[in-house]
Amino acid sequence: MSRTSLSQETLGHSKWASWVRSGTPLPNVDGYLQEWELFFDQYASEVDRWHRQNAGYHKAIASLARFHIPTGSKVLEVGSGNGDLLDALEPERGLGIDISGKMVRHAERKYGHLQFRKMAAEHLDVGQEQFDFIVLSDLVGFLYDIRVVFERLRKVCHPGTKIVINWYSNLWHPILVLAERLGLKYPQPLLNWTTREDIQNLLYLAGFEIVHQRSHILLPKRVPLLATLLNRYLAHVPGFRWMCLTNWIIAKPADLKPFHSTPTVSVVCPCRNEEGNIEQLVNRLPSMGAHTELIFVEGHSKDNTLAECRRVAATATNKDIKVFVQPGRGKGDAVRLGFAKARGEILMILDADLSVDPEDLTQFYDALVEGKGEFINGSRLVYTKDPQAMRFLNLLGNKFFAFLLSHLLGQPIKDALCGTKVLSRSDYNRIAQNRKYFGDFDPFGDFDLLFGAAKQSLKIVEVPIRYRQRTYGTTNISRFSHGWLLLRMCGKAAQKLLFTSDMTRDKKAKGTC
Repeated sequence: MSRTSLSQETLGHSKWASWVRSGTPLPNVDGYLQEWELFFDQYASEVDRWHRQNAGYHKAIASLARFHIPTGSKVLEVGSGNGDLLDALEPERGLGIDISGKMVRHAERKYGHLQFRKMAAEHLDVGQEQFDFIVLSDLVGFLYDIRVVFERLRKVCHPGTKIVINWYSNLWHPILVLAERLGLKYPQPLLNWTTREDIQNLLYLAGFEIVHQRSHILLPKRVPLLATLLNRYLAHVPGFRWMCLTNWIIAKPADLKPFHSTPTVSVVCPCRNEEGNIEQLVNRLPSMGAHTELIFVEGHSKDNTLAECRRVAATATNKDIKVFVQPGRGKGDAVRLGFAKARGEILMILDADLSVDPEDLTQFYDALVEGKGEFINGSRLVYTKDPQAMRFLNLLGNKFFAFLLSHLLGQPIKDALCGTKVLSRSDYNRIAQNRKYFGDFDPFGDFDLLFGAAKQSLKIVEVPIRYRQRTYGTTNISRFSHGWLLLRMCGKAAQKLLFTSDMTRDKKAKGTC
């Protein structure tokens, strides 16, 4: 059988055939790409009809991608097809590349505001341009060399770039074959049936690290009520997750430094009834980066905390200290005010109770500046704690919420409630701009930042710290009432992070896919 007849017969009409099954030797990369170009050129004239026939699946893919990719981003889609997904993401700058010239011309006619280029992923070259997000949707099954493609993606990444990949689960192979035989799906022979472990390893070899991974979509067809039940709820229940149709991985470059020069630092210190800790905190706070400013946000104390903050700020002339009084209540309100007033490129939170050593902030600074993570969270559950620092019920509550948040965020969290958190100003600004997605539901500020970081696909890394017993004052936390409030917040966040309604209200996905 000639290669020409193979491209027209084996690829175009038979079900799940390959060169190996036909007894024909696998061609080299150029021959391989030529075969796929012919295949997708043929598919271009039918792609819209098939997308309409399987609108439920394409709508779900677009909605899931939109969850991770904020509107107005710079987006590169590799294997952009007819352009529907790229358009649904509403990018400020959208570039799609595809191996098929006919597919590219078709996408250009549909979406004149986007740019499309004919190019194989294995030959990716877009010059010096860099993107915020790079999307590979249902593509890895067709690639000749996945690792080479990932390596080429590095050239269009800046330190904050995220790679968003989705592809079919191996478990669905026989179901998809049956769908093709029944005429429910266009025959597309996937030659790479990769597992999540395969993709993780290939990303690692190409210099990427995993930020987030999850499985989605139990029912790819539109079936009223049943599709909602399966895809929004059961798909995230243990025992059902492994049955999902699509695997999703979000990755970032592993060794690109986020700052080009030594950054400045702002340490925000919410303080309420902490008069006896203020001077010691100021004396122990280390200098970090090009400049360190300390911002006290006083929370309507019953003691003389406010006066003490102002006194120390006036006498410690060798340090940059500012004092503000929060207008509202709660630590979350104080942190948001402090971050709004801060001038540093790196934002830090340090509780005024000195349960975390101020000197430990240098470890958080190093982790962020060296690119180890994008959201640095403290963990009090590694080293031995002072005997009275955390009571037994508090410890159990912390472990429970850590387990719950690890599932919600799709990233491992050991200590969800440590008050010490560090991130860049630019990443915080994106969290703040998208705060309306979850709403103003967190008076403490910890979950607000963690959920916001997960929504922005930030890499969360924990730095172990030694948890100290208070030497002045009493805790502002109530174990039972605040524990119940935290549980309610987790339930509300789960509706947005897992049981998202975005699939049912995404008008762009509904209209184009």
